[in-house]
Amino acid sequence: MTENYLTVLEESLRTKLQVMEQIQQYNLRQQEIFQGDTVDMNQFDAYIEEKGSLIQQLESLDNGFESLYEKVAAELADNRAKYAEQIRRLQGLVTEVTDKSVMIQAQEARNKKLVEAYFQKAKGHIGDNRRTSKAAYDYYRNMSKGAVNLPQFMDSKK
Repeated sequence: MTENYLTVLEESLRTKLQVMEQIQQYNLRQQEIFQGDTVDMNQFDAYIEEKGSLIQQLESLDNGFESLYEKVAAELADNRAKYAEQIRRLQGLVTEVTDKSVMIQAQEARNKKLVEAYFQKAKGHIGDNRRTSKAAYDYYRNMSKGAVNLPQFMDSKK
């Protein structure tokens, strides 16, 4: 029975690695969006939503793994030699999951910087547009006051 549990744990970790690989792919796509000439915010939002569902799937896998591991932890501690090979495979998979998690966090940090830079640039453009609009409005307001000065050097005698 414990061997079946260990097999399920191993499959859970393999599935988790596949989901994490998909998250990495979405991170790369998001990075491409912000490194390109034009930014498609709708596509970026779509990637965020898809990543959100993948993250929920990861959380579900984590919860299932933890609850199953609690069932077999005592048996594994008592019979380490009997399950040594499967334990080594599980440890290797846990190491892979941890490494991939670190890589995803690094990708997320890089993407965060790209997004912040994009919004800072957009904010600067908004400020420029606001100043330009204000200057145009001030000019229009000054010109429409009706203060028409007649030419000073015109001979008014006829």
